[in-house]
Amino acid sequence: MTPPDLSALPGIPREEAGPLFREPWEAQAFALAVHLRDRGLFSWREWAEALGAEIVAAQAAGDPDLGETYYLHWLAALEKLVVVKGAASSEGLCDMKDAWERAARATPHGAPIELGAETRQR
Repeated sequence: MTPPDLSALPGIPREEAGPLFREPWEAQAFALAVHLRDRGLFSWREWAEALGAEIVAAQAAGDPDLGETYYLHWLAALEKLVVVKGAASSEGLCDMKDAWERAARATPHGAPIELGAETRQR
């Protein structure tokens, strides 16, 4: 499998082997954006514009832009794009976030978080 051409995405924290992730969720958000772009949900140009807008808004709100919050902006841009493109609703994303938070609180430390039907309900 050929790795995706990420040259249209400047600013990604990198190391020699590729993108640098501080936490597993960052790699997952990265992979999800690449997958959705590969599936045609949005173009890299649309992605770069959405991510750029998130970063500009965060800086205007006081984000010092030291790199620690980069993937928070990545995730915010991804959430907005999937809503704009009709792949998810804002309400659906909020419901899923709430379900994950309930599942995380109910999961013993060190155990994998499982999102079951009981945690999806409000």
